[in-house]
Amino acid sequence: MNTAWRWLRSLVFVLQIYLAMAVIGLLFAPWAALSAGGARTACKLYCRWVLWTARWMVGVRHEVRGTPPQGEVMIAAKHQSFLDILIIFNSVPAAKFIMKRELLWAPVIGLYAYRIGCVPVNRGKRGQAIRQMLADVDAGRQQPGQLVIYSQGTRVAPGVRMPYKSGTGVLYQQLGQPCVPAATNVGVFWPRKGIMRKPGLAVVEFLEPLPPGLPRTEMMEILEKRVESASDRLMREAGFESTDL
Repeated sequence: MNTAWRWLRSLVFVLQIYLAMAVIGLLFAPWAALSAGGARTACKLYCRWVLWTARWMVGVRHEVRGTPPQGEVMIAAKHQSFLDILIIFNSVPAAKFIMKRELLWAPVIGLYAYRIGCVPVNRGKRGQAIRQMLADVDAGRQQPGQLVIYSQGTRVAPGVRMPYKSGTGVLYQQLGQPCVPAATNVGVFWPRKGIMRKPGLAVVEFLEPLPPGLPRTEMMEILEKRVESASDRLMREAGFESTDL
């Protein structure tokens, strides 16, 4: 019965966050269409609503550790579910994400992603995708902020190992900015798929920045080691056990 009740609460929570997305998105659409600041205000409001309702509806609390970056940097983050997107966006001044190009055509999401400066990428051939990403980043340089890239290219469930994609290193060299690694354990409580949400403390941790100018191979090795080891630590802290950790 406890599991059934938790699933029902999770279902209500999931339904209301999509309803809130539609309501906030439509209410702020005129301002967002005219102003990047209006779009960012709406997105911040939505993040805070979801994080607040997650706490009392399904028992998912959140915490940000480390120092959220403030200037123009690249954030190379572990991606486990929608929740880490919300926590990162809420914790830094002006996040913009490397994202799938198809999302630009999604109702509500597309408008706001475009207005806050997200960089759409085609998931075609790897080299073509990287060139397009760099061109789009260069074109969007007039919108300063924190550019977030998910180095594994997709959401990765706790305990699953996936390689880090070369686009992160190429982008790091192109931008000439510090790279802030970000680890997380959010997938333990908010899975990449499904309805069930589990109570607990979801953490995003900003790690020691990598200075600009490192050789690409060295940078990628350091990044993967820091993010994976810190994420493993956070997941163990959350009670997640895996033979791979």
